[in-house]
Parts: sequence; C-alpha cells; structure tokens
Amino acid sequence: MKTYEFDGQKYKAASFHQKEWGKSLISKIPLQGNEIILDLGCGDGHLTEQLALLVPNGKVLGIDASMGMIQTAQEICKDNLTFVRMDINDLHFSNAFHIIFSNAALHWVKDHRRLLQNAYTALKTGGILLWDFGSQGNCSNFLTVIQEKITVETYRRYFEDFEMPWFMPAKSHYEELIAPIGYSAFTISEVNRDRYFPTSEDLIKWIDQPCIVPFIERIPDIVKDKFRQEVINAMLKRTQQPDGTCFETFRRLQVYARK
Repeated sequence: MKTYEFDGQKYKAASFHQKEWGKSLISKIPLQGNEIILDLGCGDGHLTEQLALLVPNGKVLGIDASMGMIQTAQEICKDNLTFVRMDINDLHFSNAFHIIFSNAALHWVKDHRRLLQNAYTALKTGGILLWDFGSQGNCSNFLTVIQEKITVETYRRYFEDFEMPWFMPAKSHYEELIAPIGYSAFTISEVNRDRYFPTSEDLIKWIDQPCIVPFIERIPDIVKDKFRQEVINAMLKRTQQPDGTCFETFRRLQVYARK
C-alpha cells in the first residue's frame, strides 16, 4: 500500500495542534508505569517520548513509514524508547503490547479491517488500543480546495489514476469494521476539534507538512511551486477570517478497544 515521505523537522514545527490533541489522549490511558506500548505513526516522536516518561519500568516502540519522521524521532534518546521505520500496514507482532496508541496518523491507513485485526493480534490479553484520527467531515476546506485543484486542466493529467490518500470514516462505519474482530469491549466517539490557526503562516506550515505532500509528489518539478502557491492562495481565500486567523474543520474519531 502507498506510503508517503515527510519532512520530520518541518512537521515538528507545524504540528502544535496534533501534539495538543495527543497529550489529551495520553491523559486518558490508565498507566502503572511498567507497560509495553506501541505508538502507531509516531511522527517526530514527541508524544512517544511522553509515553516513555510515563512508563519508566516499561518500554515504548514508535513506528512510522517515513524515514524523515524516524530520523527526527531518533534524535530523542531514552533507555526505554525505540523508533523503527515500519509501515503500519505491515504490523506483525503477536501478544506483545499492553497498549497500542495512535494520534493523528491512522487516517493515512486505508485498510482498517486489516489494521484492527493486526492490532488485536499484537495486543496482550486485556490490552487496550486508544486511537484518535480524522473522520468524516475532517479538513473540509482543504479537501474542497485540493479536489478542485487536481481537476483543473493544468493539473488533471497528473492525477488521472490518483486516489485520495486518507480513510476518514463515519462512526457507524467504524463500528461495523471493529465489531467482528473479537475485542471484548470497544467505544467509538466523535470529537469536534475545529480550530483557528493563529496566523496565515501557521496554516501554510500545516498545508506543507503533511497535507499537500501526496499531491506535490505527483507533479513535475517545474510546476510544483505554482501548484503549491495556488493551493495556498485558495485556502487563504476560503479560510482566513477578518482578524487574520484561518479556520479549518478537524473532526476526529476516538477509538477505544480492549482485547
């Protein structure tokens, strides 16, 4: 399955919303301090490090398919913390983790039936997963702008066989996916995290890493800058408020399940 390469340092600078949400998610995990934890889509490693600090007698493994992300994450050094480049689609663990955590990453995984089964196998009996990722209605402004842009005559030929890179399901759909897997209990919650970016520069950083990455890589170098600037201009026109902030919808699913 398709994965993408990101700039870990740029993501680190642009992901203040994701880090805020992740810390809130971590606060919901009941920890004794000796758990073995897997972080799916660890990105720059910031949240993975927070988990490691909370389990001084445990271990934390962060995985990400992007070498740029892993290289940034590996700048963090802790005895109980490891980062490995690995595609989430290729999870192969069995009875290995007390907790499987993920924040703002799993909408990049298209096959969640497979993911849920692999996570079930990877959990120890009684283990839990706690995930937060984009759902139906997420990033509606960016989606509208990018769908319009890739269909205009100038760029259409570069996207003839293109599939949108995200899976952002409704709550009811996800309940249908998880129900047959075998978890002893699960709860799927919808969370509205609509946000105002403080400045246009903050919005642009977010567009650059990670949103526009799957689209920019399809376009010849000679028109990459033009495409990017057109997307930015359209986003600013659509989202910028009179006070200079920029609004975007952030709709999430929170998934809790116990094996």
